[in-house]
Amino acid sequence: MSDLLRLATAGSVDDGKSTLVGRLLFDTKSVLADQIDAVTRASVDKGLTTPDLSLLVDGLRAEREQGITIDVAYRYFATPQRSFVLADTPGHVQYTRNTVSGASTAQLVILLVDARKGVIEQTRRHAAVLALLGVPKLVLAVNKIDLVDDAATVFADISAEFNQLTRTLGWKSEDVQEIPVSALNGDNVATRSANTPYYDGPSLIEHLESVPVDADSSGTHSLGLRFPVQYVIRPRTAEYPDYRGYAGQIAAGSVAPGDEIVVLPSGIRSTVERIDTPDGELAVAQSGRSVTLVLADDVDISRGDIIASVSDAPEPIDTFDATVCWLGDKPLRPGARLLLKHGTRTTQAIVGALVERFDEQRLTSEATPESLELNDIGRISVRVAEPIAADDYLVNRHTGSFLLIDPAGGNTLAAGLVGDALSAVEVGSAV
Repeated sequence: MSDLLRLATAGSVDDGKSTLVGRLLFDTKSVLADQIDAVTRASVDKGLTTPDLSLLVDGLRAEREQGITIDVAYRYFATPQRSFVLADTPGHVQYTRNTVSGASTAQLVILLVDARKGVIEQTRRHAAVLALLGVPKLVLAVNKIDLVDDAATVFADISAEFNQLTRTLGWKSEDVQEIPVSALNGDNVATRSANTPYYDGPSLIEHLESVPVDADSSGTHSLGLRFPVQYVIRPRTAEYPDYRGYAGQIAAGSVAPGDEIVVLPSGIRSTVERIDTPDGELAVAQSGRSVTLVLADDVDISRGDIIASVSDAPEPIDTFDATVCWLGDKPLRPGARLLLKHGTRTTQAIVGALVERFDEQRLTSEATPESLELNDIGRISVRVAEPIAADDYLVNRHTGSFLLIDPAGGNTLAAGLVGDALSAVEVGSAV
């Protein structure tokens, strides 16, 4: 079991996400005493008898939601069993882009619903986005369970509806956990609550501590090396007159001295001579590690190239289909000229056909739509000026994802997945 879990939160406005995140930080003793004192004083000023834990996170969120770019606050907490990195995203519909960003590297997402409202439009939208992103594990936190009558029936009905939705979206039952919680009172957050006798499962933190996840749950463990070159290091000092290293973070696989590699898209081959880090040389480096590779040959490599294993190197492509979540205020239409950022490479791109638009509410597909509007999910064709060495997203989340960027203002307009991610979802035809 990995000792680090990357997770994200999602949910609609006023579902209690801020309070739940604050409760997780409070119950794991991940906030300083002076922060608790400040929250307690502010809560008393508001006439509350208990600390309003949402105040631990809402101050930052109020500032964060003024922007229009992908922006996620990361929070860190730990228990004796595991450490956690939590991507905290806002719940407004117009900030679906934040959910896409926060969940793109998550191994698990906590999706909140208000027990009084159940599964709503935003719940279905978030679930569809998380399915397309390939998030492996999901927790449905049915919050404010203390505010409903016949809580057992309410929880059972919401769980049944959500289970049907997640099965259609491609999750297996063992990958989804429903938990009734009261973030305000702490019921079933850190410990199991006597107030929910109808529920015999784990508390939220117990589940987060024990849920099995791969150290890299994006499919990269089954791939060879993928190493996007971020920077070419040429110190040209008296001590290192001929040093040439290629710095970046390993996106998939592993690398060791002596490994044969290929540089993409050029196709030049060489051998890894050394793996350098600030702490010295490594005998092997795994996915997620930032290193500098020194090759045996003096080859032409620049930022944006990918160093890959010879055995399963992807074929560079300049035309491909992709699934996108459109995040721009102006609609996407065929013929749009944009920038595409894949790994460390940015190149010009032209959008060809709009193949289909996915209706995440009815789980249907509309063929050849005229445009994609804000938050629409669809499949498009793309042509790029410079080939990219991309894997299919369903094979590898890191090297199968990209961004579409406004060439004029630099704003992120779409999160893209190489290939047909919609194939993992049971989609019917729009009537």
